[in-house]
Amino acid sequence: MTEPALAAAGASGLVIEGEPLLVMLSGGADSVCLLDVCAQLGAQVAALHVNYGLRAAAEQDEGFCRELCERRDVELTVERAWLPREGNTHQHARDARYRAAERVARADYAAAHTASDQAETVLYRLAVSPGRRALLGMEPRRGRLVRPLLHATGEQTRAYCRWRGLDWREDASNDDPRFARARVRNELLGALRSVSPAAEETVAESARLLRDEAVVIDAVAAEALGGLGGGPAVEVAALRALPIAVGRLVLRALAETAAGDARSLSSAQVDAVLALGDAGGSSSVDLGDGLRAVCEYGTLRLGRGGDAPPPGPVALAVPGTAQFGAWTVEATLDGAGEAFVAPGAIDRTITVRSWRDGDRMRPVGLGGSKTLQDLFTDRKVPRALRRCMPVLVCGEAIVWVAGVALDERFAAVQGAEAVGLAARRSQPL
Repeated sequence: MTEPALAAAGASGLVIEGEPLLVMLSGGADSVCLLDVCAQLGAQVAALHVNYGLRAAAEQDEGFCRELCERRDVELTVERAWLPREGNTHQHARDARYRAAERVARADYAAAHTASDQAETVLYRLAVSPGRRALLGMEPRRGRLVRPLLHATGEQTRAYCRWRGLDWREDASNDDPRFARARVRNELLGALRSVSPAAEETVAESARLLRDEAVVIDAVAAEALGGLGGGPAVEVAALRALPIAVGRLVLRALAETAAGDARSLSSAQVDAVLALGDAGGSSSVDLGDGLRAVCEYGTLRLGRGGDAPPPGPVALAVPGTAQFGAWTVEATLDGAGEAFVAPGAIDRTITVRSWRDGDRMRPVGLGGSKTLQDLFTDRKVPRALRRCMPVLVCGEAIVWVAGVALDERFAAVQGAEAVGLAARRSQPL
């Protein structure tokens, strides 16, 4: 009968015969099992041990790993990491370990996470974070990080070590009830095992199935977001028209893009965002950690902190093309465009810049001048977008504001030769 831990690692496809693989070795049963299993499967194994100096037994753990690797003729790298006293110690240690692995590994590096760890992770995340993502658990591969034992339980890794005659170290902090994960591991998982001995495997398998299905769900959300223009600015009415589950996923994608990290949104937060704009004008919702959803004139944007600085001015040759922030601006002589100006009214090169306080122009059909601020308000242009919109000027006079107005002093006579002006977003605003 094939040994379960060895079979799980082999079936993962993450341990490749003849290929280098760095094993993160703590000295515990899971990592000792992983080191031996990877060697059995023919990988070119090396090991990394990180000594945080947090426990009295840290030096003994390091000595154990040195002796094990020397006995197995495995190259071992030992690094010592200083961890901040504030915040989540486990998170700091994990980050330090992965940073070290990224530096040391020649190719992939392997963590000894098991199905037991997967079940613990899913239950812990489910308790502290709403949403489907909590149920997805840890992925088998994330960049160069691989987890070959994700379908073997902790009991199976210990059984493997006993079968192979391998010793390991026990970390007393794993049973310390001061740590939330220890309580999940020893109390919650213990209770689930009393319901079903296969509880860990069942939770881990559910996470695997949901992760597979997430590929399809995320593709639907991406297609819906693309249909709304790709963001981060979208029309609230169009967002509301989506099925609520799809709309929620689109909002989460917008939030993650704006925040630059993984996000979950509660149903209350989603409802609050979708309700923006009901009263008209401008309104916003605080989504936590500096992230806000702002709705102006029916256009929704999610962002962190203040508005991004406007693009710097660029020269536009006539004819020619210029890149202004998220916009591609074009002047043509072939009769194509959104606005048409008399060739003799502009220079061979004009300037594309952002809106400045006090800017005025004489829009076609208005019969007088008006500030751009008033024009933006009249045209219901969201405040967050105004500084990024292309303003085309000849000398000090405004010729055209993309999508807003053409100055009557530069407008071509119908039927006469004209320079066509056009602007399109070449990347999402």
